[in-house]
Amino acid sequence: MKNSQATIQGFDQISLRIGDVVFIRIDNFIFNRVAKATLSWTNHVGIIIGFKHNEYWVAESTIPFSKIIPLSKFIARSKKDSFAIARLKQPLSNTQKINIMHAAKKRMGILYDTGFNLWSGRQFCSRFVYEVIKEATNIELGEIESFRKLLHKNPEYGLGFWKIWFLGFIPWQRLTVTPASQFNSKVIELVYDYRYQE
Repeated sequence: MKNSQATIQGFDQISLRIGDVVFIRIDNFIFNRVAKATLSWTNHVGIIIGFKHNEYWVAESTIPFSKIIPLSKFIARSKKDSFAIARLKQPLSNTQKINIMHAAKKRMGILYDTGFNLWSGRQFCSRFVYEVIKEATNIELGEIESFRKLLHKNPEYGLGFWKIWFLGFIPWQRLTVTPASQFNSKVIELVYDYRYQE
């Protein structure tokens, strides 16, 4: 597939839905570090909240703040236009879909949290998706885990970057949730898969 517009054409035979979760691979230094640390191809995630102007729309937490953008633009930011779309195994009611839209929209404009703290006043992508789905459906997508547990899953990956990132002190007890844990969650199933593999 040559570009995101070509990629979008692949959806002709797939009916996407509000609540579908979109995983991509952003190719920059910090996001690539997240992918390597979590042993995953994906490092960013958003959620579909509607269809308008012949386009699906994705809500996301990103730098500098959370926003809603067309799915085509969301995918265009991914390395080689790679992406995967997953759906909750539990079918959503119309009320739950409306709740997803409301939960996402009320989190718009919140600054991005570069400390990936589940309890901070800011947001990051996987926390955003986790909270929207949890609030709207009471389903938990992804694993809440400490930095200690997360960073020790991949012992061969050096901690030097994270020590620098956190100014010399890794917050080992800080809780977070990652795109990797969401992609591997048993509560979803893939409905489209065009992943970039290194």
